[in-house]
Amino acid sequence: MSSPSAVAAEQDLRWDKVPQVTRSGEEDTRTLSSGDCIRVTGVGPQHTGATKIWFGQVSNKPGYRSLPHHHGEAETGGYVLRGNGRIYFGEGFKTYVDMKAGDWVWVPPFMPHVEVNMSVTEELIWLTARTPDNIVFDLPDVDDSELEGYRRA
Repeated sequence: MSSPSAVAAEQDLRWDKVPQVTRSGEEDTRTLSSGDCIRVTGVGPQHTGATKIWFGQVSNKPGYRSLPHHHGEAETGGYVLRGNGRIYFGEGFKTYVDMKAGDWVWVPPFMPHVEVNMSVTEELIWLTARTPDNIVFDLPDVDDSELEGYRRA
C-alpha cells in the first residue's frame, strides 16, 4: 500500500515537461549586475522554463567589487569556484565575512551587502542560486576607503 505522500507525489508527476540544457556560450548575459559584479544566467526564467529559481555564475575581475545592493525577497546560496572574496554588510558595511575556493555562502533576503574580489591579480568566480529569481536592488555607492582591507586594482 502506498503512503498518502507517495500518492500525492505520483499525482504531481509531469510527463509533459523536458529538461533544458543551456550550452556553454549560450547563457543569458543580459542578467542584472551591479557595478563590477557580473552575473550570467545559466538557469532562470530569462531563457528556460524555470519559475522559482535563478542559477548562474557571478564574477569580479581582480580588485573589483559590486555596488552596495540587496536581493529583495530572494534567498541566495553561493559556492566559490576560484579566488578570494569578501562580503561587507551591516551598518556602514563595517562587518564582513571572507570566502575562498570551496566555501559555501548564504545571503539572507533584503540584506544590504557589497561583494568584493580581495585579489588584485586573480578573478573571483562563484556559482549562485537564488529563489525565486535574480532580484537585484542597487543602493547608493560607498567610497572604497569605507571597506576595510579592500583595494582596487
